[in-house]
Amino acid sequence: MKEIVAVDIGGTHARFALAHVEGGRVVSLGEATTLKCAEHASLQLAWEAFGRVVGRPLPRAAGIAVACPIKGDILKLTNNPWVIQPAQLGAKLSIDEHVLVNDFGAVAHAVAQVGEESLQHVCGPDIPLPKEGIITIVGPGTGLGSAYVVRRKGGYFVCETEGGHIDFSPLDQFEDRILQLLRLRYRRVSVERVVSGPGLANLYEAIAEIGNLPVRTRDDKTLWTMALDGSDHVAGAALERFCLSLGTVAGDLALAQGGGSVVIAGGLGLRLAKHLGASGFAERFVAKGRFESLMAAMPVKLITYPQPGLLGAAAAFAEAYRDTTA
Repeated sequence: MKEIVAVDIGGTHARFALAHVEGGRVVSLGEATTLKCAEHASLQLAWEAFGRVVGRPLPRAAGIAVACPIKGDILKLTNNPWVIQPAQLGAKLSIDEHVLVNDFGAVAHAVAQVGEESLQHVCGPDIPLPKEGIITIVGPGTGLGSAYVVRRKGGYFVCETEGGHIDFSPLDQFEDRILQLLRLRYRRVSVERVVSGPGLANLYEAIAEIGNLPVRTRDDKTLWTMALDGSDHVAGAALERFCLSLGTVAGDLALAQGGGSVVIAGGLGLRLAKHLGASGFAERFVAKGRFESLMAAMPVKLITYPQPGLLGAAAAFAEAYRDTTA
């Protein structure tokens, strides 16, 4: 068994935890330490701050999830001034082994390793995720994350995608009008313009304009609160359209990826837990014409694990170093 540092770096916060891995699995994940990125000038300084919290030398191995594509010699995060140079991580963090993954790739690793107790049933047959086959993962947050897991013969591998950037696909006349309005604002309307944290504001403003309803511009946090607690009827209507579109894109991605099951994740996943089942999500998920029976047979789950990014970062390391941690 090997002790490592699990790291999940977002635009606002960086989370750290100690983990133990063995034989391709995460055996344990310690309590998370959350640091504000704005209060630390670099990943190296945040790493050292976590070391002071732990109070002893940190392990010389790490699984690191970063909220940006893992491409090129320099990684730049959105809304985070840190610049990460993968080739220098070993020297700067005093580590001998590490794995660097995209933040949603880490979520996919977490999905592959959590137990059924961390997966809440949403729709479809209430059965466990299949032990073999493809699991499609969709996650609304700051953007719309997408990945899939392929399980084969007791193992798995993760494929990160940019599925959140496929075209927004209206399925009724009202959504046709929403698309027309959003085209005036964006050169191209991807599904992320609708199914994401900021996407709710796009829906809210479009619904108000179509209905000639008076609304005030609100920040995303306030708007989501009003939508979820039902205190604003226009925001509530925007949330319903959000859930409909999430069902549509989740089904589209499952079809495109050949999935046999779907997991909803992302920063907004848990906040939607009480709303998806009572919304039109399930009807839109299966509304695929000649493939409705195929879609209806897919279990759809919501991951409820509290720190999927940290678990997934540790799991990515465990999988990559499976043969050396047995």
